[in-house]
Amino acid sequence: MKPDVFIEMECRQFTKTGQVACGDDFQLLPLEDENRSLAVLSDGLGSGVKAHLLANMTTTMALSFLRSNMDILRSVETIMEALPVCEVRKISYATFSMVDLRIGGKTKVIEMGNPQYIHLRGTEEVSPQDHRRIVSRHWPDREVDIYDLRMEPGDRLVLCTDGVTQAGLGRRPYKFGWRRKGELEFIRRMIAREPQISAKNLAHAVAFEALSITPGECVDDISCLVIYLRRPRVMRLLTGPPYHQEYDRDFALLAAGDVNDVVICGGTTATIVERELCKKVSIDMKLVKSCGDLPPPGHMPGIGLVTEGIMTLSRVCSVLENDGEMNAPTAARAIINRMLENDSLEFIVGTKVNDAHQDPNLPVELELRRNIVKRLAEVLEKKYRKKIVIKYY
Repeated sequence: MKPDVFIEMECRQFTKTGQVACGDDFQLLPLEDENRSLAVLSDGLGSGVKAHLLANMTTTMALSFLRSNMDILRSVETIMEALPVCEVRKISYATFSMVDLRIGGKTKVIEMGNPQYIHLRGTEEVSPQDHRRIVSRHWPDREVDIYDLRMEPGDRLVLCTDGVTQAGLGRRPYKFGWRRKGELEFIRRMIAREPQISAKNLAHAVAFEALSITPGECVDDISCLVIYLRRPRVMRLLTGPPYHQEYDRDFALLAAGDVNDVVICGGTTATIVERELCKKVSIDMKLVKSCGDLPPPGHMPGIGLVTEGIMTLSRVCSVLENDGEMNAPTAARAIINRMLENDSLEFIVGTKVNDAHQDPNLPVELELRRNIVKRLAEVLEKKYRKKIVIKYY
């Protein structure tokens, strides 16, 4: 497998109507040094806070056991023994799916109680290379399925809890629920319509479709987790003029580089790119009234998005740190959408200080460009699992 393959992992959940906590839980852990990615999805017994605690305990332990390569049967038995017993049903129980994806090697899927995973290559379902079932002597009613797969670039794995496959259970036309067959057919249609659909968008589509089968309420916790192997999507953001003017040309050429998205933040930065590449920024003045308290975004032909600099990046950082609230101004939201759609983000930071930002009357929170970029890098790496590269000019 090519070393530049990117593993995109995303999960979308809906909480059962009337509950304050989702009874499902998931955890994702990329291990770049080991060329591995781990994912765990669990459905706790019942719903609400107690179910969430059961599921969270399960995902936490399962992820730790996966990472340490602990024996599968021993791992399952340890999880079952550790879970608290339900006072009503007198059992401790949480279903789960575990994935250990190794780039260039076999991928292992371990399932107990959850609907069987879906492995697609394009729109075609792929059978496992090996499947075996184990049963614990201590828990004879718990069967664990272990699958060995070979994942290739372009492949997708889709995992879900029974809130997806049992959606509409007992109601027309889903007397027996949506089932895995209905989920699979829906996913195939989505991929046929949009072959490059992201893991994030596919997970949302599946979860939302399951939710819509029972209009007006969510009768069970719904979770869909998608893993997608593909070439990495790269966004490059240029902000600030280079310290030495003789580097302006090289700096501007980075805006025309072979990446998926380019964003230019700052009027001076845009002027340099315009001059060196003979391009012109265009701004739709109709957006002025609707763009909030930041200047409207513009576009440069053949390059990409152009926005104001420090204030816009400060707002982007604030929104990301507060879980991506949707009421961000147009320019900030445009940058955020691009950041979340890409996997690797390159910040090209000019180090010349803009004289305008030395005005003591400007707000205190108007931080210097380099500090804002450091904050952005931290939140994007920790909260959004993005790969960050920062280069200074």
